[in-house]
Amino acid sequence: MATLVSDGDPAATRYRQAQRGLTRLLLRDVRRLRRLIIPARLQRSVPDYIGAVQQVVDQYARTSAALGAEFYDVQRSTVRATGPFTVPVASPPPEDQSESSLRWATKDLWPRDPDDPRTTDAQREPIERRLEQAYRKADAVAQKLVSDVGRATIRDAVREDRQAVAWARAAALGACAFCKMLATRGAVYGEDTVRFEAHDSCHCGPVPIFRGQRFELSAHAREWERLYREYAAPYSGDQLQRFRRALAEHGSHPLPGAH
Repeated sequence: MATLVSDGDPAATRYRQAQRGLTRLLLRDVRRLRRLIIPARLQRSVPDYIGAVQQVVDQYARTSAALGAEFYDVQRSTVRATGPFTVPVASPPPEDQSESSLRWATKDLWPRDPDDPRTTDAQREPIERRLEQAYRKADAVAQKLVSDVGRATIRDAVREDRQAVAWARAAALGACAFCKMLATRGAVYGEDTVRFEAHDSCHCGPVPIFRGQRFELSAHAREWERLYREYAAPYSGDQLQRFRRALAEHGSHPLPGAH
């Protein structure tokens, strides 16, 4: 008889909570580096800031990968999967990826000619406002870079482990509509799934499914599935917007920013 596994299992919840705790520590350390940006010396100080953030991201990415590997091992042990298997721990993000992401986060810091039609509204803001926006974007970039390494560890393990058959997306109760929509699909992500679609500040995680297991949506994910099927699925091209509205009007759990 197949054993049940769910996106709402305690182990999956603990894994997401561990990654959220890691994010809190990551952002604490990234925010301590803000002092490195000196508005009067942007040309020199911004690259110093980017380099320092990259080092912090690399450090936390390794921990994120270790958390992913530990969660995978626990799930594999629970189902008593046969045969030895070593989780392939994902590496920190490539240097060019993290650098380009952080350069994007800080691109509006540089002074622009306010009369140039190519200058955006964000670039016309006072330096204090531009710094605030850059810091917020850098926080989000760092979080995604680190969290993606933990997700990649689980996803890659599913691809290489002969005892694994798929993975499902687990979303938190307060997740956004996009994440909740993907979570309703269940264990449809297989060995050939290359990416885990995630946005900045996303705390979703993959749940591996092994031979002899049957995946079942948690109670809250079943509610999301019902809302999607009833209010969004029939409307091609407008499903996400309609699903977001259904969650806000009929869902038991508020969307981010709903209050």
